[in-house]
Amino acid sequence: MIHWTTLTQLLGYFILGLCTSLLGCTVFALVNGDRGLFSLATSLGIGILGGLVLILIFRPESRILNRREGLLLVVSTWLVASLLGALPFYLSPYFPTFTDSVFESVSGFTTTGATVLGDIEILPASLLLWRSLIHWLGGMGIILLGIAILPLIGTGGKELYRAEFSGAQSERLKPRITETALSLWKIYIALTVAELLALWAAGMGIFDAICHAFSNMATGGFSTRNNSIESFDNPYIELIIILFMILAGINFTRHYFLMVEWKVRSFIGDIELRLFLFMIAVTTAAMMLTLRSNTDFGLGKTLRLALFQVVSILTGTGFSSANYEVWGPFAQLLLLVLMFIGGCTGSTAGGMKVARIGLLLRVVSRQFRQLVEPHGVFAVRFGGKPIREETIQSLLNLVYLAFLINFTACMCLTALGLDVLTSISAAAASMFNIGPGLGQVGPTEHYGNLPVLAKWVLSFCMLAGRLEYYTLLVLFTRPFWRK
Repeated sequence: MIHWTTLTQLLGYFILGLCTSLLGCTVFALVNGDRGLFSLATSLGIGILGGLVLILIFRPESRILNRREGLLLVVSTWLVASLLGALPFYLSPYFPTFTDSVFESVSGFTTTGATVLGDIEILPASLLLWRSLIHWLGGMGIILLGIAILPLIGTGGKELYRAEFSGAQSERLKPRITETALSLWKIYIALTVAELLALWAAGMGIFDAICHAFSNMATGGFSTRNNSIESFDNPYIELIIILFMILAGINFTRHYFLMVEWKVRSFIGDIELRLFLFMIAVTTAAMMLTLRSNTDFGLGKTLRLALFQVVSILTGTGFSSANYEVWGPFAQLLLLVLMFIGGCTGSTAGGMKVARIGLLLRVVSRQFRQLVEPHGVFAVRFGGKPIREETIQSLLNLVYLAFLINFTACMCLTALGLDVLTSISAAAASMFNIGPGLGQVGPTEHYGNLPVLAKWVLSFCMLAGRLEYYTLLVLFTRPFWRK
């Protein structure tokens, strides 16, 4: 049995929590007197009124969430947050339709970074700040933040923790979920502040530094400039962003062991981290070779451009320092493959995750051995630890779901008139929360010219990818709703 009144009241608390962020942007608009004040203030009023109504009218039937209620609350929270986040866009004159406003909001909260705007720089500073802030909130996860709040109102966060990380093996840092969430948030904030100061010191304006630090640590990609990082034309800024994209793409539990417990060996000995850095090194070398054959850049610039785009796409950040569509077909194909891989589990990055790719390779290797030695019994090991068969089956199911959604989305997009390259890259960039793709949605293009239905399909892909597929798709199964 699902306690609807409990879920509805909890949604009210989440809405009020999100309104605190809206309040900050509204005060910023008021102080600066910019054109985003009306849309932000109106959205803030609607959000506060809606949250209070849900809290005061609905009385909780139970203070304990079961598994189904945790899953339902996770999805409901992301949907409500996306709708509330779209209000400032919809009430402003810069987003022509409700669909465009929702797409931009979903893209922000899921840290995808795909935009419908052809000219970003016409937005007032307060709306640019709101775009980056919803990136930052979505990066660590609205639900993870809620885990630290729910116990204060008498509701445990255990089921929410499971639902938010349904596709990965989460590592508890503290005995209690609340302490785990707070530990991760402290690290997240510390890294964000460190990047902000570094960008400012490198010559970026303080406002641009704040917005890009928010976007970067969330591996999002929303920029304040039309040409993204290329607009600054500053090698030091690019190198700082590369560093923090890599840090954001690493499992945050590893950051905890390194920054809090000083367990250096645990950090550098992580098999997933090693694979992640190895992929960056190999693909950067391959990208440099193709750049040397297609451009006349010097060695230093070639290394910087190749490393920036590889890290940006692999981590799902989506910043661009150049138009990689003119680098040749091999470079485009390589970046398309990196979209599917993604960063580390437990990071803010998208994609299938490096650990899963590594584990899949071990499963395939075992299958080859079994073909040669049919009577042998071989365990799959990853990081020196044997992996249970249930975990392997769950991984294979997850990969199947990912490719099924990708194939279905591509079919829908091509049926709506998009070319094959645009359809494949747009679906992948949305599912794996990358942002820019290829073709009509390349690094110098935007999603605003796509058909309305295509934007809704891609919005669904963004949510499905951010919630690791299972969490969202289980709501469409009959057993979930069965008493």
